[in-house]
Amino acid sequence: MNKMTYFEAQKRASLCIEDKNLDKEIAKFLMMERFNLDTTHLLLHYRDEMNENDLKQYFNDVNKYIEGYPPQYIIGKANFFGHEFYVDRNVLIPRPETEELVEWVLSDYGSKDKLSILDMGTGSGAIAVSLKMEKNNWNVDAADISDGALSVAKKNAKANQVDVKFISSDLFENINQDYDVIISNPPYVADDELKYMDNSVIKYEPHEALFAKNHGLFIYEKIADYIKSISFNHHGNLYLEIGFKQKKAVVDIFNTKIPAALITTRDDFYGNPRMVRVRY
Repeated sequence: MNKMTYFEAQKRASLCIEDKNLDKEIAKFLMMERFNLDTTHLLLHYRDEMNENDLKQYFNDVNKYIEGYPPQYIIGKANFFGHEFYVDRNVLIPRPETEELVEWVLSDYGSKDKLSILDMGTGSGAIAVSLKMEKNNWNVDAADISDGALSVAKKNAKANQVDVKFISSDLFENINQDYDVIISNPPYVADDELKYMDNSVIKYEPHEALFAKNHGLFIYEKIADYIKSISFNHHGNLYLEIGFKQKKAVVDIFNTKIPAALITTRDDFYGNPRMVRVRY
């Protein structure tokens, strides 16, 4: 490969990406993230010549993106709630919408010094680790059925220097205590929602963390069954992320199974109904 400066390499990458009708800004993102450069240091290096190995690595990254690979998987990290998380194909890439679920819990309980929380279906651990980083005195546990996901989540807890207890569990099978708060971003994608999804998500992100039976409602039904079973002896709050078309169906599930529960829904910053809180 011919020698290039950082500027020349980014410009060529942008043109290649744009030619495929993809987001040309990813060229800059990949360069900054791969070589740990902020905007200022990228500008300072623009006229410097890239060494051969870095140049080869950069265009390998660019080609992967053009082939459809999510950029967060390419560089192995994603930002969530102001923090950096390691991600690979064992876990979903954390989304900005899920940050609002974390914010809801913090707004409801921010004044509490002591709180016990379970993050069910933790994936990368983004929710659990973020809550623990905001409130170090809270007791935060996180469960997942996937050993691969738990491995990633443990790595993120260690990297962010927080103490989170991780539990291998098929939903609540191995959960042996009550919590003040249960929070979950479960699989909820129904088959008829495939048309709304990016191809890179369908092709590369773990399907077991995306799709659910019964029009995407299966896990909500299972969670509702569990909450019903403990609500006679324990009271708390459940926070759920939902699909943008699922508000009525999810509310109906909890109204039917737990008639005494107080259910509140909330829209995300796009104005879509994406969150449910169940006080039981």
